[in-house]
Amino acid sequence: YRKLGVNRPRTAAAQQRATRRVSTPRPGDLVFFGRPAHHVGIYAGKGKMYDAPRRGKRTGLHKIWSSKVTYGRV
Repeated sequence: YRKLGVNRPRTAAAQQRATRRVSTPRPGDLVFFGRPAHHVGIYAGKGKMYDAPRRGKRTGLHKIWSSKVTYGRV
């Protein structure tokens, strides 16, 4: 987002508060886990997202592992 000139807060919860909630995500929307969010990824489409799963794991394209997510648009 920074390369596109969009500033985002650092934490998942703060990013969730700074977005507009949407029910039909598009690639580039944010995927939030929890409310307040404890994890965030970037929606890639077809049930997948880009994220860093946890410390020590590689960032990359991963399946959205829960149906209890919300989506936010910048």
